[in-house]
Amino acid sequence: MNATPVHLSAPRYVLGENPADHTSMANLTARAAELRMPAKASLWGWGTIHRTGKNLETLAVESGRATLAAAGAEPGQVDALILCSTRFPGGPRTHGGFVQAVMTGLGLGDAAFTGITLNRCTNLLVGLRLAQALVASGQHHTVLVVTTDRISDEAIRMENFALFSDGSAACLVSARPYGEDAYEILGGASAQDPPSLGWSNEISSDLARVVNDRILTPLDLTLKDVDGVLHPNLFKPIVVLKERQAGFSAGQLFLDNIPRVGHCFAADPLINLVDRAEAGQLRDGGHYLLASSVPGVRVGVLLRKLPAAQQPTSDETPES
Repeated sequence: MNATPVHLSAPRYVLGENPADHTSMANLTARAAELRMPAKASLWGWGTIHRTGKNLETLAVESGRATLAAAGAEPGQVDALILCSTRFPGGPRTHGGFVQAVMTGLGLGDAAFTGITLNRCTNLLVGLRLAQALVASGQHHTVLVVTTDRISDEAIRMENFALFSDGSAACLVSARPYGEDAYEILGGASAQDPPSLGWSNEISSDLARVVNDRILTPLDLTLKDVDGVLHPNLFKPIVVLKERQAGFSAGQLFLDNIPRVGHCFAADPLINLVDRAEAGQLRDGGHYLLASSVPGVRVGVLLRKLPAAQQPTSDETPES
């Protein structure tokens, strides 16, 4: 457990404002044939996709504001922003304006900011691990972590591992819990295999087992102590095969959001955490693993759900 307790609070998300059935994809049949996938929606978990007409900055601001509101935190209490995206638009000439739009929209003032992108759909969890380290070391007190992504080319909304949805997710990482939806971050780990980083490779259950061991063993926990895994919303056969090979049981998985939400890039673990909480599927004191894999990389962050008695009351003064 961390020498200095670090907490994750008020996870929230927004999806593309234009939901549609997967059959609305003009190239569905051709794309499935190209990927050599039988057109069986129930097999893969094809369901609803969420498209947006908004830009990445707007999505980031919407999820970040939702987190601040749920946390009961003022923007001035946030002293760092970690902004994640699979593709930041433009280049050095435009990135300043991009960050400015997000920070102005959130009212963050002179908060330090960091961008994370090379980790693909593990970006968010990498951002959470960075935020945890910054708080544990005392460099920052309250870090807002936001991930934001959208599909820019409808022709690639379907890949051979997922149907993509547009959206954004956010949470606070801080030395003290905020709001009514808070967790202690017990630990985190990553495992990498650089020769397998290429897009054409499969995700690795071997790397997942390494991450499990790196997180759980120092805490004297086992896989049976994990109440739930908050994994990416990839196609059902992939999720079930890879996570079961990693050692998890069917009961620890959460497949409901595969057809309901689709694969929202790096945001899936937080989206699934929020939805499991709203469905009453989390217990006080329970252990929940945020996990994500891409070819050559697995990242995990283990949370413990705080009982309401351990969360601050409204008259306590938050750290700044």
